[in-house]
Amino acid sequence: MKITLGSLFDGIGVFPLAASHFGILPVWASEIEKAPISITRRHFSEMRHLGDITRLDGGKIPPVHVLTFGSPCQNLSTMGAREGLTGSQSGLFYEAIRIIREMRCASHGLYPVIAVWENVAGAFTSGNGLDFRAVLEALGETELPMPGSGTWAHAGMVGGDGPNLCWRLMDAQYFGGSRRLARRRRVFLVADFGGKRAGKILFKPRELHTYSEFGGASRVSAARTDRVLTAAPRGKVPILHPFQERRMR
Repeated sequence: MKITLGSLFDGIGVFPLAASHFGILPVWASEIEKAPISITRRHFSEMRHLGDITRLDGGKIPPVHVLTFGSPCQNLSTMGAREGLTGSQSGLFYEAIRIIREMRCASHGLYPVIAVWENVAGAFTSGNGLDFRAVLEALGETELPMPGSGTWAHAGMVGGDGPNLCWRLMDAQYFGGSRRLARRRRVFLVADFGGKRAGKILFKPRELHTYSEFGGASRVSAARTDRVLTAAPRGKVPILHPFQERRMR
């Protein structure tokens, strides 16, 4: 059985294109701009176009294993007025959450299995960090505390009984093979509703020490690289594990 994908705020179909390289089948997309739709129709002739996200019922569209959405960033970006998730454009994030919940309700919790959200780095600081907390709470289906530092780390996870969440800030300039791409930092957040695999999807494990040219181990101080700051609130609220940036390089 093929893994299927649905793409909200599809744009020119970057998520479906990436998924198709790994054998994942793009089933449908939601987009309202004609130019991007013409591009995805050319590349994915079999993919259904569902139109305006505000008019969709997640319980009536075909259920998919993976649901991706790069919701509008205009109100989260540091270049804009920064209305955050209360803005008319970035606030459409909650339409995607509605569709996820409707689909999970209609499928008795089976679909989607994985959700992937992408947005600008400004999402970390919008609303003094409260907007990113709202994103985690909406996908994690629970209340969460702010980090003890008051700011969000560039990578982290949420552990608890609810959906498994991991996030990471990635920069396009470090990808693309031989061609060097422009600096383009984006937040990627993976939510696993059916297990604890978000970290395996988003993080690439590697050793936290290096070896000198003389053969001896040259370990970087654990205090600098391996410390995990944990914000543990009272009650049954899940635990936040933000990672220092050096840990994720």
